[in-house]
Amino acid sequence: MTRRPLPRRPAVGLTALGFGAAQGGNLYRATTDETFAATVDAAWEAGIRYFDTAPHYGLGLSERRLGTALRSTPRDDYVISTKVGRLLVPSPDTAHLRDPEGFDVAATHRRHWDFSRDGVRRSLEASLTRTGLDRIDIVYLHDPDEHWRQAATEAVPALAELRDQGVIGAVGAGMNQTAMLARFVQETDIDVVMCAGRYTLLEQGARHDLLPAAQRHGVGVVIAGAYNSGLLATDRPPADATYNYQQASAELIRRATRIASVCAAHGVTLPEAALAFVRPHPAVVAIVVGMADPEQVTQTLHRANATVPDALWPALRAAGLLEAPAGPAQR
Repeated sequence: MTRRPLPRRPAVGLTALGFGAAQGGNLYRATTDETFAATVDAAWEAGIRYFDTAPHYGLGLSERRLGTALRSTPRDDYVISTKVGRLLVPSPDTAHLRDPEGFDVAATHRRHWDFSRDGVRRSLEASLTRTGLDRIDIVYLHDPDEHWRQAATEAVPALAELRDQGVIGAVGAGMNQTAMLARFVQETDIDVVMCAGRYTLLEQGARHDLLPAAQRHGVGVVIAGAYNSGLLATDRPPADATYNYQQASAELIRRATRIASVCAAHGVTLPEAALAFVRPHPAVVAIVVGMADPEQVTQTLHRANATVPDALWPALRAAGLLEAPAGPAQR
């Protein structure tokens, strides 16, 4: 699988397809250590060499499992990213309960927002301990929506210092919105952003602020949520399809269904088109997809390698289902 280097940090090269490890934290449902390890093995055999995790995913479970699964592989052969901003604080009073934030794990810890210099360094140190690895390649600020000032003035400089010392490879920010990501690109010393759900076949808001800013400043863009958290993940969106991790509205399901019909008329499925759409943008260096088991790895590779006819995109635009491209290199 080909790699694309981060423009500002060419030593950090990401495979076009990345492995999202939220399911390793028991997102929505429990999985076993053995299933997760087999899934990572399948991704490795398929050529995937970029793996993304976070303390938030299962209160550290994803980091522990991913570190264990990768321990026998050559460290220089892959890139791993994790995130900072949510410190995990022991919470013995809630240990008998389940985590309230969508992960099927015991609530043994609570998440404490902290984008201070000290908080970022402590979070990274804890991630290194949980993964058992000697370094992290990319460290993202995780959802700093309500913490701009501290994230921009304390967290980014702290991570940049660690990057310049060679402790980490690159500094990033990951969010479900584009406006603040564009501010990070324009106003801070970051190398990469992870944009979740805002540049997809369903919606292209990132075209207007984030993607042009990233191109101007030489910042790589990793696309997550290419399926809009489920709405674009099946050939035909079901009535209970999710969008932004909640029940999708009837209007959004109708729109996704119309897109699926145009895709079917051109011989491709909705998820195949969803992956093909985001890939060619010149600012995009990788797409991260969550995979829960080896079968999903195979399915994702099949979708990513599908041949999508060029005629699909003007057909979607003619139907009012896709914005006009902003440049010749874009869909």
